[in-house]
Amino acid sequence: MQLSATSYDERLTAPRSWWLISFLVGLSMALILLPFGTLPMLGGLVGGTAVAAVAASSYGSQRIRVVGGSLIAGEAKIPVTALGEAHVLDPEEARAWRTYKADTRAFLLLRAYIPTALRVEVTDPEDPTPYLYLSTREPERLAAAIEAARTAAAS
Repeated sequence: MQLSATSYDERLTAPRSWWLISFLVGLSMALILLPFGTLPMLGGLVGGTAVAAVAASSYGSQRIRVVGGSLIAGEAKIPVTALGEAHVLDPEEARAWRTYKADTRAFLLLRAYIPTALRVEVTDPEDPTPYLYLSTREPERLAAAIEAARTAAAS
């Protein structure tokens, strides 16, 4: 299977249960506003649900992409030539790297609802960041896309 340098794009969407929680927040607002009448109650249901849904959508809008010889993870954009080895982390290792093994200088794109991750070493001597910790649902595919982009950039 041949991978191109633009073969990876993932949005770290919030789990479905968060949308149910958004509705429950709206329901809570409706109950709080119930003593003021039907119209405020409906406004609380719609407004509370909308605000909670926007918050869930915003938190789940972060993306990880490998595009044009760069890894773009949230706000970070790093050329793949400045990256070293990628380590696929199972749920247990991922938990260890976001807790007691974590380096405070590392870049973390962390989503606790995603159990697996990829840890990518940063080899640029000018960059104080030792590694990138990226929560991802497909760490093997992301590692392969980074390697393919690095190989394409070296050619």
